[in-house]
Amino acid sequence: MPISHRNAITPSQDADFFLAPGKTLHRQYKALRAFLVDGGPSSEVARRFGYSPGAFRVLCHQFRHDPSKRSAFFQDVKHGPQTAPLRDRVRGLAVALRKKNLSVYDIQRELSAAGHAISINALSLLLREEGFARLPRRRDDERPLTVRPEIAAVADRGALDLSRRSFHTRVGGLFLFVPLMKDLDLGRVVGQVDLPSSHKIPAEQAVRTLLALKLMGKERKSPVMDLVFDEGIALFAGLNVVPKRSYLAAYSSRLDPQTNLQLMGAWFEEVQRKGLKRGSSIDLDFHTVPANTQEEPLEKHYISSRSRSQKGILVFLARDASERALCYAQAGLTKAEQPGAILRFVDFWRTHTGTLPAELVFDSRLTTYEHLHQLHQQGILFLTLRRRSRKMLGEIWSRPASAWRRISLNSLTRTFRTPKVLDEHLRLQGYEGELRQVTVTDLGHEEPTVLLTNNFAISCPALVTRYAQRMLIENGISEAIQFFHLDALSSMVGLKVDFDLQITLMASSLYRLLAERIGREYERVQAKKLFRNLLDVSATVVIDDHNRITVTLDKRAHNPYLVASGLANTPTPMPWFANKELVIRFG
Repeated sequence: MPISHRNAITPSQDADFFLAPGKTLHRQYKALRAFLVDGGPSSEVARRFGYSPGAFRVLCHQFRHDPSKRSAFFQDVKHGPQTAPLRDRVRGLAVALRKKNLSVYDIQRELSAAGHAISINALSLLLREEGFARLPRRRDDERPLTVRPEIAAVADRGALDLSRRSFHTRVGGLFLFVPLMKDLDLGRVVGQVDLPSSHKIPAEQAVRTLLALKLMGKERKSPVMDLVFDEGIALFAGLNVVPKRSYLAAYSSRLDPQTNLQLMGAWFEEVQRKGLKRGSSIDLDFHTVPANTQEEPLEKHYISSRSRSQKGILVFLARDASERALCYAQAGLTKAEQPGAILRFVDFWRTHTGTLPAELVFDSRLTTYEHLHQLHQQGILFLTLRRRSRKMLGEIWSRPASAWRRISLNSLTRTFRTPKVLDEHLRLQGYEGELRQVTVTDLGHEEPTVLLTNNFAISCPALVTRYAQRMLIENGISEAIQFFHLDALSSMVGLKVDFDLQITLMASSLYRLLAERIGREYERVQAKKLFRNLLDVSATVVIDDHNRITVTLDKRAHNPYLVASGLANTPTPMPWFANKELVIRFG
């Protein structure tokens, strides 16, 4: 590469570096060399290097008689500090402690007790300087006696303590689900599915533990380590202690997608038998569980909360519009499987209810026109949005004012209650037959809203109102994320997300049953508020000799709602706890 003119150095400039030195020591060195080595006259050398004859004689005298003057010209390079006062002060003590097989952390603790503060990095460097290698991993009995975490017992159904005792628990509200699930046979649900099981932790106890954590809104990343000594959650699960985090993290990895589907179907039928109502209209949507990884072979999907496409696990969700409970979920969908997810949901609904869903409401990107035609052939009504193109918007705005008509919406809480609609019929490629397209303006948006449906009988006000209610599924997804921690990945493996979705569906159904039982005030309240107001309460548990367990909930302002619900009116048998009867009281 040619050198630029600005950075070029001419030969005369190179010579000036030696002939006309600018630094003081450099100039003195060149002058002394010219006089003592080259043999130049003193007066000429002084004149050439800018010294007076007397000053140059003084310089020569200092060079001959002062050794420091000679050493000033060439100094040895020093790399870093030559001394380490902090390390040197504790060196002997640290070496003696290391010979006792103590780690750097043990040595730091001993030195700190002796009044010597030193960092781990400084200690590690000191030990390397003294020739010590890193210690091999030691057994617990080889470590010095210090304060350590208390070790909990191994979860074992056979070690369940049925003796007379009492204890205090932070999860007293969890026992309110026991009478709620009195007629809901969880054992039968688990028995219909080939779930992982062991002699110490049967499948029912494992599912009860996971369900209890989900009902309490515990995150999957660290669900139990702060509750392993709480006897209340172990009592609810039917174990002596709660299984540790490693067990719960590995449990779902042993399930395949077909097993998850069977579990969802068994629970769906059980809660329906219990009395959870099923509406005729279902809201559908996709949600992407973000995966912060570059290693897993996952596709990129759009994540609305982050406004970007990112690697994640695509989840299909169905929510009962009238009962506001999640009733179906499927995880791990690929982009190729995305359009057909709606047909798989229809098959699931028909298998477990014996009928087809009357109406499906979803977004424009959920499926294709070909799949819409298959829904129409089965007699299922649907309502969706149509994607707006520039050509379609031009056609809409070119319509004369006489083609539009003003309607009134019944909702008194809406700001825009009198929008204009354009109701027309059309045909689309991929869909055989006519579709109804309702274009709505004056709804508070700059662009018109274009609704597409095969329901020709419903009125325009009812159609607009129904699609506006679809936003409730966004609330359901928000509830699953914020309280049930749907986005809290414990692993990038899709099976774990799939199984966690099934536990989320079970918890969502139980909270809906609880809301219906409590009454009108909490009928439409989300699970997070139900837990905060009613269930986040501590309690005293007493196990007596009369085959009875008494749970006395601590006093709280919202306890009258629980009293009025009737959940504590009669004792409830606990088959998983030696069939003892649960009695709930209020402090």
